Amino acid sequence: MTTHVTEVSNCTVDNCAFNHEHECNAFAITVAGGQDHASCGTFIDTSSLGGLPKVLAHVGACQRGECVHNDHLMCNAHDVKIGPGADAADCLTYEHE
Repeated sequence: MTTHVTEVSNCTVDNCAFNHEHECNAFAITVAGGQDHASCGTFIDTSSLGGLPKVLAHVGACQRGECVHNDHLMCNAHDVKIGPGADAADCLTYEHE
């Protein structure tokens, strides 16, 4: 089982309420999505600003059981990057087993 909480190191989804200068200000994100695809389940498409006054974002949970970084629904990657992919906000660190 993983012993660390994975950091969100970069987010290039400019239209997300939690994106502040390419850094995520959510306390934690959920990696969601469909088969062979991982999206940021915390993405909110709005011009309103949300989140914390400083960057602390980590991966709180990962629903992508087939990802090589998934260990008991926790992410064990060193860090994750979020950006446009199949959806507006995807986990670009996702790797299918």
